[in-house]
Amino acid sequence: MMNTRSVRRTAPTHDHPALHAILERHAGRPGPLLPILHDIQDQLGYIPDAVVPQIARAIQRSRAEIHGVLRFYPHFRSQPPARIRVEICRAESCQACGGDALQAHAQAVIAGLPEDQASLAPVYCLGLCSQSPALMINGQPHARVTAERFDALLQAALEA
Repeated sequence: MMNTRSVRRTAPTHDHPALHAILERHAGRPGPLLPILHDIQDQLGYIPDAVVPQIARAIQRSRAEIHGVLRFYPHFRSQPPARIRVEICRAESCQACGGDALQAHAQAVIAGLPEDQASLAPVYCLGLCSQSPALMINGQPHARVTAERFDALLQAALEA
């Protein structure tokens, strides 16, 4: 005889001490989802799919809601980041001062590296408009970046 009870499948959990501390720190606060996601990504470097059920339980939301937020905001990563994260400003000032050429150059250079070494992402205004084009490498801003300067900055980051 076949058992007709439904079996609830659960995703594996991600048992990281930082996750428990983050959820505890935000317990009872109104609208904690975005701060929780930012804190997890700051601690782990990304937001593993396995933490979604734990977040959902902690803030009494559905996993679908959590996944929806993660997919809506491009800032959140579901995979570990590359060792070197390059973010090039795509705002108007940087584009007008050579940002498109810098973007194309960086894209070609990074495409030649192993995937886990470097990644390239757009950002929309680093606040360095008077010193365009600008970019960040692992959170460190750089202004008036040329293709040659980009190569040097990337090489220094690869050697670090």
